[in-house]
Amino acid sequence: MDSAELVSRLREAGVPEAYYEITGVHEVPMRPDAHYVMRHEKGAWTVGVRQRSQDGATRRFGTEAEACAYLYAKLTALPPPPSGAAHPLEELLADPEEIQRQAWRDFERAARADPEEDPDR
Repeated sequence: MDSAELVSRLREAGVPEAYYEITGVHEVPMRPDAHYVMRHEKGAWTVGVRQRSQDGATRRFGTEAEACAYLYAKLTALPPPPSGAAHPLEELLADPEEIQRQAWRDFERAARADPEEDPDR
């Protein structure tokens, strides 16, 4: 899988677009306090978490396909949004601080669920 296919598959899986940024392919529509970032740099692909404009917890991969598979697994392992009555977009966007708090809780929950030790930490 390449970066463009990853974006397509994440959309099909219903992963919110604010949860990830793939440099050159998909930019975050609204800058949350924390989101995943995938990029190609210095002959390797990296996936990490960008928190408050600083990169952290980065993993390196030799191929784009490995990085895409890792990011897809991380993002689809996040709990689904709560079910129930849908709210109009305007109502949801009226409280951006609550959106950021919820995104932060989701990322913390996902980080605690990761059993792998990150050798690059």
